Amino acid sequence: MDINILNSEIQEFIQKYIGTSISKLALQKNPFPKVEWISILNQIEAKTKAKDKLPTWFSTNNIIYPAKISIEQTSSEKTALYKSSIVSGASLIDLTGGFGVDDYYFAKKIKTVAHCEINSDLSNLVQHNFQQLDAKNINCYSGDSLATLIALNKKWDWMYIDPSRRNNAKGKVFMLKDCLPNVPENIDFYFKNSDSILIKTAPLLDISAGLLELKNVKNIHIVALENEVKELLWELHKGYSGAIIIKTVNINKDKTETFEFILNEKLELPHFSLPQKYLYEPNSAIMKSGGFDEVSSFFKINKLHKFSHLYTSQGLIDFPGRIFEILHTLPYNKTEIKIHLENKQANITTRNFPDTVESIRKKWKIKDGGNVFCFFTTDENNHKIVLICTKIK
Repeated sequence: MDINILNSEIQEFIQKYIGTSISKLALQKNPFPKVEWISILNQIEAKTKAKDKLPTWFSTNNIIYPAKISIEQTSSEKTALYKSSIVSGASLIDLTGGFGVDDYYFAKKIKTVAHCEINSDLSNLVQHNFQQLDAKNINCYSGDSLATLIALNKKWDWMYIDPSRRNNAKGKVFMLKDCLPNVPENIDFYFKNSDSILIKTAPLLDISAGLLELKNVKNIHIVALENEVKELLWELHKGYSGAIIIKTVNINKDKTETFEFILNEKLELPHFSLPQKYLYEPNSAIMKSGGFDEVSSFFKINKLHKFSHLYTSQGLIDFPGRIFEILHTLPYNKTEIKIHLENKQANITTRNFPDTVESIRKKWKIKDGGNVFCFFTTDENNHKIVLICTKIK
């Protein structure tokens, strides 16, 4: 951490060039020879990334940023705030502190927070930032988190872990044992230090795969931001062996959508019907959860098809996802498509349909955008259909 980066003239320069192309700036001569040009450019790039994601950091003076990738990988303030709603008590230890966004929000709920970070430079940087943010109840510890746990030798009300993927772990879907720290390998030791553990994983982790590796799971939170799933949160409680609750959360600018259900609960078979007046598309958190029959049961709406994951009703209901009014229901054939969609403009979605959006656009010369929304899907009779809709929400 180069403290010279906090020079007032350098800070003014960084602020001035927020949002500027770094590749163009890099060609300029460094106006501050006492500080490496690459370091200044990194601050501009990272702070630009933080503007929307971390507004508290962005608007606080004398914040020092790590590499841009660390900003990209850290929690947003909105998801960190949600995580803080899960924990309670007097103490929490974060074994994988990183840039410290989660801990800043934990510290608003918890009396004492410990931030553990194996990278000493990042640990020092975060400690400096916490001082600027006036977060006085967070203690930073540099080094291996297991060694820190042993050295502190105390029982914590909560433990938080955000394992990172090892460099040699290949494949899109990875196991927790392929991450650092190795949670499945160390879970018994962790439970000696805390009865409540919150684990964050990337959305790519399959829920059933995670459950094979973890024990004492009580709740699984699927957190989406503006309809993009950002993280899975696994809530473990020592000795727990009851039902597992899936909690889906979609944080929007004006409203947070929530829906929860008991995993593997026996339900009545969902009802199916042909398209009625309204069409419902679940948000991405629900799509990740796989709770498609649960949606039908809870909201008492019909599914179009077992694998379409679209729902319909005659009367309008409030729903955690997009809502449309169906204007036309067409069979998918050349005559109908030529009349209604060829050479026109529409937003296209496919669900349980053999053709891709790209191939449909190309085949029928349909431009993207506009106020018309088309769903290419399959109905309960296995017929390929097109729903032409207008968006309500």
